[in-house]
Amino acid sequence: MITQDLPDGWTLTAVAGPVPAELVGVRVRARVPGTSHTALLDEGLIPDPYLDRNEDVLAWMRRTDWAYERQLDLDPAADDERVDLVFDGIDTVATLTLDGHELGRTANQHRSYRFDVRGLLRPDTQRLRVLLHSAIVHAESEAERLGARPLAYPQPFNMVRKMACSFGWDWGPDLQTAGLWKPVRVERWRTARLAQVRPLVTVDADGTGRVRVHADLERSGLPGGDLPVTVRARVLGADVTVVVPRDRTEAVVELEVPHAPLWWPVGHGSQPLPELTVTLGTASADDPLDTWTRRIGFRTVEVDTAPDDDGTPFTFRVNGRPIFVKGANWIPDDHLLTRITRERLTRRFDQAVEANLNLLRVWGGGIYESDDFYELADERGLLVWQDFLLACAAYPEEQPIWDELEAEARENVARLTPHPSLVLWNGGNENLWGFMDWGWQEDLQGRTWGLRIATELLKGVVAELDPTRPYADGSPYSPGFALDEVHPNHPDHGTHHEWEVWNRVDYTVYRDDVPRFCSEFGFQGPPTWTTLTRAVRTDDGGPLTKDDPTFLLHQKADDGNGKLDRGLAPHLGVPDDFADWHWATQLNQARAVAFAIEHYRSWWPRTAGAIVWQLNDCWPVTSWAAVDGDERPKPLWHALRRAYAPRLLTVQPRDDRDMLAVVNDTAGIWQGVVHLSRRRLDGTTLAEVELALAVGAWSVGLFGLPSEVATPDDPTGEVLVARLGDVQTVHTWVEDVDLALDPSPLTATVTPVQDGYRVDVTARSLARSVTLHVDRFDPDAVVDTALVDVPGGETASFHVRTTVRADPEALTRPPVLRTANDVVVPRAPQTAAGAARDLESSR
Repeated sequence: MITQDLPDGWTLTAVAGPVPAELVGVRVRARVPGTSHTALLDEGLIPDPYLDRNEDVLAWMRRTDWAYERQLDLDPAADDERVDLVFDGIDTVATLTLDGHELGRTANQHRSYRFDVRGLLRPDTQRLRVLLHSAIVHAESEAERLGARPLAYPQPFNMVRKMACSFGWDWGPDLQTAGLWKPVRVERWRTARLAQVRPLVTVDADGTGRVRVHADLERSGLPGGDLPVTVRARVLGADVTVVVPRDRTEAVVELEVPHAPLWWPVGHGSQPLPELTVTLGTASADDPLDTWTRRIGFRTVEVDTAPDDDGTPFTFRVNGRPIFVKGANWIPDDHLLTRITRERLTRRFDQAVEANLNLLRVWGGGIYESDDFYELADERGLLVWQDFLLACAAYPEEQPIWDELEAEARENVARLTPHPSLVLWNGGNENLWGFMDWGWQEDLQGRTWGLRIATELLKGVVAELDPTRPYADGSPYSPGFALDEVHPNHPDHGTHHEWEVWNRVDYTVYRDDVPRFCSEFGFQGPPTWTTLTRAVRTDDGGPLTKDDPTFLLHQKADDGNGKLDRGLAPHLGVPDDFADWHWATQLNQARAVAFAIEHYRSWWPRTAGAIVWQLNDCWPVTSWAAVDGDERPKPLWHALRRAYAPRLLTVQPRDDRDMLAVVNDTAGIWQGVVHLSRRRLDGTTLAEVELALAVGAWSVGLFGLPSEVATPDDPTGEVLVARLGDVQTVHTWVEDVDLALDPSPLTATVTPVQDGYRVDVTARSLARSVTLHVDRFDPDAVVDTALVDVPGGETASFHVRTTVRADPEALTRPPVLRTANDVVVPRAPQTAAGAARDLESSR
């Protein structure tokens, strides 16, 4: 096979729609992959859509038609030669022509297209044209034709197979890109090619690895196309060749690998990735017709949903071992998808691993990610839960949506089978829940809404093409029950989404449920200060406020600021100063999520996983993300790192008393003597005890707090410190608004080190959530830890990596060095007896 990539030589023109006068008829250079936004940005013809209120300025692009064009100089095909134009991804609704001859029409961003052009080639220059029609106009037309279906947002994204969040979401912009978002190339080939290769990898009980390679062939249909061909597969010394007769277009090659090296999730073992090579050839030629190479991993995966006394579990088992999932939901890492590089994904995956995550859930309103994404997951041992791309809407089951969904599912299931990191196919996000609770049934009036898509179409594709992996009808989902038998979001059955917290109730309500698996929960917070002030500016250049129209355009959640304030009030109070409010909301986000995770982890194995919403952002925005749109970790990222640590101490309520939960997510026994001390905030010890304990591998131990340290004399002025080895937790009996916190509890010193500075802080009194906002010192600086509770009389150290050498003392004072103490808005003082009554009533 001879391949010619076509990244250059393209032009882009706006050809219809509400185009600004200065762009009418303008032909600009365009690269592929690319979109109308990236092409115009490269030429300086539009402002950055991520800055200020430019999202609104560029609203005209949503209803514009675009033409990508380029010249083709291709030699005519030989008598036995196929010549194909291959488009790996078109965004989205397009008509393709070569010298005016229509090659085809597309309406699906999530699949590839191939056109046989051998009969159209001429010896002179030809013109290839891709006319991209407005996706929203197409979707509106389909909604009128099929009848509208309910959905979570105003625009009918459920009527076109395009990235749902391209139409805007409660954390993302409404840009509605259009373009050739994946590579375009010419392929010239003879006889046959490998149309699809699916390696199904399993491991026997005795450790023998098996690879069943399914190879689907396309024959040329030209002279020589009916020859017998061979398919050869090789991995780890296993080498098998089969002959495919002239009348067949598929082959299965069975490989056996004794004592196969097992692939494990991060934290559970290593990630060996042997290379599998599949070669298509003929008996009469030495050179192969086609070759396919991928790395694979030997492992087994299942999800245990066998009913038990508590309901229906949802527990991942890899190589037979139950795994507590420490996860985060994943959205596309840049709304302008063609700017996502392997290097950018590498940085994000490193942040995920450093935060002690072991799973990413690719959410159904985004995309099937690039090969780079899944390869990086394989290498790092990050499990991948893959949604099919259906989210928060009722989807028609009529044509052409049904066939388009089947085509994209078949292509992407086959594409992703080599990756050991992929452990679940999920039928969609919140659609089952939406049907039950969001008023859809009345709106639908009996029209189709996607139940058969989830329970028949997608389930059937996975069963046929990838039976080595489990499938779930949706998330949330109660396995084994009809929707009218057990609610799909029932916490005792299967997967659960917890959105009452954030939307309606305080985050302490997380403890009211013990879900079997929480696949979505989260809390909002703004991006880092540097990201925010770079991208969100007032019209007059004055100070930013949370009510400024530009800030609100980058706050997409319904009543987002109101929910932030109501979430703050019981814990930290609501500061008036914007910089204080920014820090307080970031801190409250981190605490809310950590509160949930510690609760969920303490209930293992009843609760088998937590997937926080969300790891990443796609632009600068106030959102649920732990890493903001400029790739900077927010305080939440540090909270995830601590809450998901392999070993965790946390105080949790059980049966009206406080218990010390000792969480051991490692392969060895965690044993030792835990030191428990009840102290005044200034560090004075009031009572202390030592407790010998041992907790087995991959287990949780619960230990009652001895009476001497379990109950404070004065809840507003005391703290419990528990330390086991190098792991510590600091527990207070009341919220910070009720603690007698010193607003300025620290002294700090800074010492130069080789790659930056060490900042040592000493607490005169309890210092809560000590954090260095190093981006306010150097936008590129990185700090090793944050949100550190420092008991009175103790010292903590922070390592800041930076090249900046100006004014290092800035690291020892606001706005860089902050605590909860300096931002809390105290409630009116109350007596110790009143605080004790509040403590008792809160239990």
